[in-house]
This record gives sequence, C-alpha cells and structure tokens, in this order.
Amino acid sequence: MRIIGGSLRGLRLNPPKNLPVRPTTDLAKEALFNILQNQIAFEDIKVLDLFSGTGNISLEFASRGAEQVVAVDRSIPCVHYLKDMARQHGLSSIKVYKDDVFKYLQHETDQFDLIFADPPYDLNKIPEIPGIIFDQKLLAPDGLLIIEHQSMQNLSKHPAFVEQRRYGHSSFSFFKYLLP
Repeated sequence: MRIIGGSLRGLRLNPPKNLPVRPTTDLAKEALFNILQNQIAFEDIKVLDLFSGTGNISLEFASRGAEQVVAVDRSIPCVHYLKDMARQHGLSSIKVYKDDVFKYLQHETDQFDLIFADPPYDLNKIPEIPGIIFDQKLLAPDGLLIIEHQSMQNLSKHPAFVEQRRYGHSSFSFFKYLLP
C-alpha cells in the first residue's frame, strides 16, 4: 500500500499485520482517484471515510489537501494506527473516531462533500448504507457517495445510484443526489 498523490505521494504504508482489514488495492485506488481528480477539487472538500481500516483512503485524501477528513472504524488498533500516521505526517485535517459505523451515522449531523464506505464484504447491511446516508442528509447537495463492495453485489436499486465501476473482484458504486 502506498499514497499515490499529493504531498505524501510515494509514502509506503506498513500497518501491523494483525489489523482486521482488507485494504483497497493500489490498482483500484489509483483508478478511483483518476476518476475523482476530474470531478473534484480535493483542497475544498470534507470527506467521511467509513470503515476506514488502515486509513489508506483517509491518508490519500489528506495528502491531496482535503479540508477535513473524518475516519470511522470500530477497531481500536486501526484507529490507533491512523491517528499515529496522521500525527507523524502532520495531517491535522484527519479526525479519527472509534465507533460502530451504523451507530455513528445515526448521530452525525455534519454534511460531507464525499463519503467513502469500504465495509467488510461479508457485511449483510451494505445495501442499507446509501439509504441511511441520504435519509440522514449527510451528503452535501453536490456530494458523492462511493461504496466499495464485491463485484457480484448489485447496489443499483437505490434511486441515487449513478454507476458501478468494476476492478476485478472489487467494485465502486457511485451515488449522488439526482436533480428532478
């Protein structure tokens, strides 16, 4: 794992081996950020990284100058690792919370320009994520929700679904408010 853009470009991430994670591959992350760089001014956005794990995605957004990155994960070792990485590299824009994502979403009131969710692939509540985020109005009006999931899973039934991009066994589904 490495940071592929911004001020920390090239930084290798070496999280402890015992973290309960399945990090986004460099290939998939590079493809995702190639899509995003044509749509988003990274310096001006607030990002919510759900199921943040190693913080790979949070660190990438912070490296590219995101105004604020909020990372949420229930694993204490993951939370400590990301907090340590943010501190080591002077990334004060990253705020890390140890919480169950679904409980966190129920009490969060801020809006975010981009929400990225990379839940465990075997989580049966993945299809509920877009509904919760849109019902809670956590996505800014011009915002983008991205969910990473197994390619065989189909999240297109939600009315805000825009497209799915496949990268091997992983896919990114994109959601946004659709104007009438």
